[in-house]
Amino acid sequence: MSWIGGKKSSRDIIIPRFPVYYEKYIEVFGGGGWILFAKPPNNDFEVFNDFNSNISNLYTCVRDHSAELIERLRYVLNSREDFDRIKHIISEPAEIGDVKRAAEFYQLIRYSYASSCDSFGGKPHSMWSNFPLIEQACRRLQKVVIENKDFEKLISQQDSEVSFFYCDPPYFNTESYYENVGFGTADHERLRKVLSGISGKFMVSYNDCPEIRSLYDGCAMYAYERLNNIRQRFDGGSMFGELLIANYDLNERLNSNRQISFFDEEDNYGNI
Repeated sequence: MSWIGGKKSSRDIIIPRFPVYYEKYIEVFGGGGWILFAKPPNNDFEVFNDFNSNISNLYTCVRDHSAELIERLRYVLNSREDFDRIKHIISEPAEIGDVKRAAEFYQLIRYSYASSCDSFGGKPHSMWSNFPLIEQACRRLQKVVIENKDFEKLISQQDSEVSFFYCDPPYFNTESYYENVGFGTADHERLRKVLSGISGKFMVSYNDCPEIRSLYDGCAMYAYERLNNIRQRFDGGSMFGELLIANYDLNERLNSNRQISFFDEEDNYGNI
């Protein structure tokens, strides 16, 4: 689903730079789940976490109650009046497993402007077109552990030598774009501190700025640019600098794939 800060346009840059080996994959700031859903499931232990209880509740209901969720969405209205009626839920904590709340939250995401959940989009959209996506997501999430925890507690609990943490926190000085997040400078520093002490590996996505480069000085970094979706309305072609930060070689998987293609011999049938 669309979500502020979602990594739809960056997933093909991020996933190839995952470490070669890990047994536990923990997505610390889950959001729209673009990396989890694009990542091959393999046989690793997977955890999806978001401190926003509305998101964690939605993913739990997609996994455990998809049929009931779809039925509740079947006759929702794409109308400003209905949108304004349920908009208040984004400011209230959700009880995990609440299907009615999950349906209303999903309605807000789909019918709001730029998935902001706070302003009505006023564009035609068939909710029924999302039902196959919900069913696919249900199947993909069956073996995924869904959490609703503060990042520090989650990382401490899931850390091990075979753990890999992918973190996509609210970007530095852009926290105002996220509703009810409360993620400030102290939290950026707290995230750096907890990651510096783990036994496993981590990758963090950030906006490329001097403050973040200084905070993660000594770590591996990879800089790239993507279209700035927020500025596209009035500054077409505007680019946004992003940064991948890790405590391992960000090219190790890419180099491993190159070694296979360069040095492995093929048999008469083209098999390596």
